Amino acid sequence: MRSHYCGDLRKEHIGEEIVLNGWVHRRRDHGGVIFLDVRDREGITQVVFDPDREESFALADSVRNEYVIEIKGLVRDRPEGTINAEMPTGEIEVLGKELVILNKSETPPFQLDEHQQVGEDVRLRHRYIDLRRPEMQEKLRFRSKVTNEIRSYLDDHGFLDIETPILNRATPEGARDYLVPSRVHEGQFFALPQSPQLFKQLLMVSGFDRYYQIARCFRDEDLRADRQPEFTQIDIETSFMDEEGIMGMTETMIRKLFLELKGVDLGDFPRMPFSEAMQKYGSDKPDLRFPMELVDVADLMAEIEFKVFAGPAKDPKGRVAALKVPGGAKLTRKNIDEYTKFVSIYGAKGLAWIKVNEIEKGVEGLQSPIIKFLGEDVTMAIMERLGAQSGDIVFFGADKEKVVSEALGALRIKVGEDLDMAQCEWAPLWVVDFPMFEETSDGGLTALHHPFTAPSCSPEELKASPLTALSRAYDMVLNGCELGGGSIRIHDQQMQATVLETLGISDEEAEDKFGFLLQALKYGAPPHGGLAFGLDRLIMLMTGTDSIREVIAFPKTQSASCPLTEAPGQVSAAQLRELNIRLRKKETAETAS
Repeated sequence: MRSHYCGDLRKEHIGEEIVLNGWVHRRRDHGGVIFLDVRDREGITQVVFDPDREESFALADSVRNEYVIEIKGLVRDRPEGTINAEMPTGEIEVLGKELVILNKSETPPFQLDEHQQVGEDVRLRHRYIDLRRPEMQEKLRFRSKVTNEIRSYLDDHGFLDIETPILNRATPEGARDYLVPSRVHEGQFFALPQSPQLFKQLLMVSGFDRYYQIARCFRDEDLRADRQPEFTQIDIETSFMDEEGIMGMTETMIRKLFLELKGVDLGDFPRMPFSEAMQKYGSDKPDLRFPMELVDVADLMAEIEFKVFAGPAKDPKGRVAALKVPGGAKLTRKNIDEYTKFVSIYGAKGLAWIKVNEIEKGVEGLQSPIIKFLGEDVTMAIMERLGAQSGDIVFFGADKEKVVSEALGALRIKVGEDLDMAQCEWAPLWVVDFPMFEETSDGGLTALHHPFTAPSCSPEELKASPLTALSRAYDMVLNGCELGGGSIRIHDQQMQATVLETLGISDEEAEDKFGFLLQALKYGAPPHGGLAFGLDRLIMLMTGTDSIREVIAFPKTQSASCPLTEAPGQVSAAQLRELNIRLRKKETAETAS
């Protein structure tokens, strides 16, 4: 039907007879001449209808926004003074000769050029209209380009695109599984994959030494702006390659992606140990665009009488840290109250502060309700350690190490964004040397990544000191966002047994949950490792979008529901009977008593 896409027309097409198909983006009547802005996935072109062509002019006069039309016409120069430099097609227009209305449209629930004033719930309920917006189409077009570039890069480096099962059994990967009841096997359930982790390891054992997959993954977890219950992962695994090789290859891939699609050279990625990231930035995915760092001051607070600081300072599991914000003295009390409320999200019980008005005047030049508790000597020692200058503000955190790190780490980003303190547009890095394990609230151990991550020590060393053992894991971080994470996997039976034993997983439990992998390791498993990128998160960053929902065609809401299809929904009693499932009725107040 069409000869050209609307958005592809340029000056070189002047004089050509063309056919366009698309939607009416806007209709304008200017003194007896009708202008139609016609839109398709490639862009918008202006079409002009003169009254001397009565039939087509009458049709053009009758169309409204979002009508689907076909136009035959002549490409010509726009008249002098009417060129639109903001549009790729702004130098030309189409003189409409014939017009066919392919389908009419009711008035849309919102105008496509006024979406800023439309709530997300309305947009998601009518997603098929929302996706017509040029900016949404551009994001999904860009997403397609990214996946094509990634496929091309991995294909060129000898990787094979291999699909792994969607219906599987539940495996321990950190989040809750989405379960699917089996009709054939009564009382048994499949689980949707949280990742292809175990299957890609099995592929390594099978001799497919370079695997990738653009994989759908599912996790039943609490949602945020950058999370979805179903998401897409760029999954990569390779044999006979160490962490240096994997990190180098994937870093090159991401750098190439940004250079070719964004014109951005990310440069070499620095490396930072996990311990340094947590100490300086309070996060294992630090945003290095902001220059501020957390500074430990527990040694200066340990002997003061003020228990709010002295208690955590003396606690081996506590932390007292300070965050200096250059130029932050201009923050109002209202701003500070808002930041106090913000850090409470992370468990902080309050937010102490000192404004540095005139540092040369000593404590007399400082403003804070806590100085009287700290004393002059301690206060000035803190200022000296931080290198505080007039016009700064210092925030304090004092609590368990995890609370302080998370609260001040998040505050660092929040304040940095509010005060526009970013020193560069892009700040990539690798975070390495993660601990193998972390303590649980009940004193047990859990794997920081997953139980198939290889430690950087021997089985004997791991047994002797599990909490000091480091893993061969690595995360790629960009602007404070984890783009991808991976590790060298355990391929040795003895090491795998030691890790499971350290985690308190019995032989019986291990056999029940992932015995098929443990069996495979007995049959010549090669050294292997990999990395998985979050595709949705990558696109979100590259397009400068705040919410991951903006780069997914049909996303779920933060309550894991779909306003468009009204999923999840109820199923019939007959379907439940086939699955041998009976729903438990909620107890009412009467029945409960």
